[in-house]
Amino acid sequence: MSARKKVTVVGGGMTGGAIAQRLVEMNIADVVIQDDPQFAGTLHQGKALDMTQSASWLGFESKITGCDGWDETAGSDVIVVTAGAPRKPGMSREDLLKGNADIVRAKVEAAAKASPNAVIIIFSNPMDAMCHTALQASGFPRERVIGQGGALDTARYRAFLAMETGVSVRDVHAYVLGGHTDTTMVPIVSQARVGGLPLTSLLSQEKIEALVARTMRGGAEIGELMKVSSAYYAPSAATVQMVAAILLDQDRLIPSAVLCKGEYGIQDIVCGVMCQLGAGGIKKTLEMPVSDDEKARIQKAAAATKELIALM
Repeated sequence: MSARKKVTVVGGGMTGGAIAQRLVEMNIADVVIQDDPQFAGTLHQGKALDMTQSASWLGFESKITGCDGWDETAGSDVIVVTAGAPRKPGMSREDLLKGNADIVRAKVEAAAKASPNAVIIIFSNPMDAMCHTALQASGFPRERVIGQGGALDTARYRAFLAMETGVSVRDVHAYVLGGHTDTTMVPIVSQARVGGLPLTSLLSQEKIEALVARTMRGGAEIGELMKVSSAYYAPSAATVQMVAAILLDQDRLIPSAVLCKGEYGIQDIVCGVMCQLGAGGIKKTLEMPVSDDEKARIQKAAAATKELIALM
């Protein structure tokens, strides 16, 4: 029997804890939560022990541990980086730029040294720019440094479309490409389908535009409602689907941020496009057919990320 896969979740806050819980309950990998005691105290270790005890009733064999260093993370197959300051109400993802860049750089350097063959999934915001930081810090190829924004934004887009049409979310097929900020994400309307029917045949243009706008403010809306926190249930669910696709070699098509090499005319900038995720990370990227306006907005998203990189 082959050794169990290993996933390291860097950052044991609300999002990191939720990712770890969903993963360990899937019983597909051992999980390590890495965090700094000066920031998190022993919160991550407490969460790990709490989850370990839940196995008595949930029946999983995966091991979960919390650690302050990196020895326990060695040989990880996937590393999910959630570390960084959370976005607070009224704060844009761009506001987090410089402080989180320093955190992500240090974490990725250490993680990559301990697990040189891992796939890194970047959750920290501003996610697109942080992918560039992670690429530089790790030295990994683009296939193994992936941003999760598109998966989360797609989840929100589908949820809103299902709520408006009254159809099961399982029959809603719609995607968000571009960036992962309130102004740069691009919910694709031209290819959105509900049970195979074009979205434009089910809802008025006015309603569609309202749903697109709500999707783009999806994170901000939750932050305003929660007041003391940002979202973590949907973000963790989206991220875990990416992790599972890689660990289990599922060949899932999931919108993900990747260093583009010509997709939609974008070169050497991280941007969200459709990616086939499986063993080793991104197996291929695909250009979903989009309208001229949608393509222009995707390119504008990449230009905005390029500006953030210049600030770093």
